Amino acid sequence: MKVSVELTFSPLQDQYEQEIIRFIRALRASGLTVMENPLSTQVYGEYREVMEVLQREMEQSLNAVQQGVFYMKMVKSDRSAYEPHF
Repeated sequence: MKVSVELTFSPLQDQYEQEIIRFIRALRASGLTVMENPLSTQVYGEYREVMEVLQREMEQSLNAVQQGVFYMKMVKSDRSAYEPHF
């Protein structure tokens, strides 16, 4: 089953940029389709593979910061080729 996931990681501390960069680089290196914009990161692929990568990398990121919040939305389909029709 294909899924599309949108993530936003918000470390609740002053020194946060390095962990966000590490997290995005790890997602890119995973082999999944990854797209970024200034507000979020989107990950596309097979459900089990996406969740395995996210579980590992989200845990590492949460361990690296004092406090942090992940916002996640998931859609059952691969929306990586979506283009607005308006």
